[in-house]
Amino acid sequence: MLRVELRIPFCDLSAALASRGAATEAALLRVVRSGRYVLGPEVASFEEEWAGFNEAAYAIGVGSGTAALSLILRGAGIGQGDEVIVPAYTAPATWMAVALTGARPVGADVDSRTGLVDPRAVGAAISPRTAALVGVHLFGRLAPMASLRALADRDGLLLVEDASHAHGAREGELRVGAIGDATAFSFYPTKLLGALGDAGAVTTDDEQLARAVRQLRCYGQGSPPSDAVAIGPNSRLDELQAAVLRSRLAELEPALNRLRALGRRYRDALASAPELGLPQPAADGREPAWHQFVVTHRARDGLRAEMARRGVGSAVHYQPLPPRLSAFAGSGGFSAAENLSRLVLSLPFDPWLTDAQADVVCEVTGSANSSRACT
Repeated sequence: MLRVELRIPFCDLSAALASRGAATEAALLRVVRSGRYVLGPEVASFEEEWAGFNEAAYAIGVGSGTAALSLILRGAGIGQGDEVIVPAYTAPATWMAVALTGARPVGADVDSRTGLVDPRAVGAAISPRTAALVGVHLFGRLAPMASLRALADRDGLLLVEDASHAHGAREGELRVGAIGDATAFSFYPTKLLGALGDAGAVTTDDEQLARAVRQLRCYGQGSPPSDAVAIGPNSRLDELQAAVLRSRLAELEPALNRLRALGRRYRDALASAPELGLPQPAADGREPAWHQFVVTHRARDGLRAEMARRGVGSAVHYQPLPPRLSAFAGSGGFSAAENLSRLVLSLPFDPWLTDAQADVVCEVTGSANSSRACT
């Protein structure tokens, strides 16, 4: 098979490190020299800073975004026999986090344009066993939280934000991380605020839930160890990752603004590309807190192959969909989500992409779109 050398890969984390390597190395060295490696001052400081940034009362550092969502549900007493409604179009981690609690993830279809969960589908999926709703902020667009809040309040349900794609975003006066009853964040290296490995956090204004999550993340005993009132995993944010995240937190707003500018640049350059569906700004004309720039095309696989041949990488988010996975019995019936899964293509998109590289991405995407491979 011919090996294609990509001029612009889908994701180049070395570019991110090159721009902030000295700060990252200083943060790591500070921890190494401290002799405190687990649940020390770096974690405590990051939790305080992340809570403040998100305008939430509490933040708890955990091992991953998946753990964050799972521990929120467990901390709220959700588990065996319960159902949690989640979007059909999302990363598998959302569904896995629910299943890990012993609860059953119940899919709801999504808006055919944005991929965000459809409140009507959520309402139709609510049953006597429903204990929580999860609104996923997808690719930087915010889930319809006002509608989900109304449904949750009507039936006394926990409302959780999965904000792994929306660091720093706002809905009106509220910052993501303080809109739902609790919020799960991932700091996987490709996220806007990324660690050097797996890391996550929970934010909430609920003191009792914060205490439960803090205890569950450490064998159910908390720190310092005490009696374990529940069986908990080892899912602690470690000192090294916390120090790296602290060193990068000041860059979050500038990075967010850079992605918004790139989103406008992509949309302007690709506006005339035939049959290429582009993500649109919010109803008020503002750019979302983009995490990915995801286009649609009826010949997506041909477009992707032609782009790769011309030296530009891409990715597909998501295929297969979580409800199509064998672990969830391969269930279907989500027409909008399934259609999006066949059409979507994520272009290279991160704050360290230069204007020149962005122009190459747009040029190659546009010309590949016009080629016979994509007709």
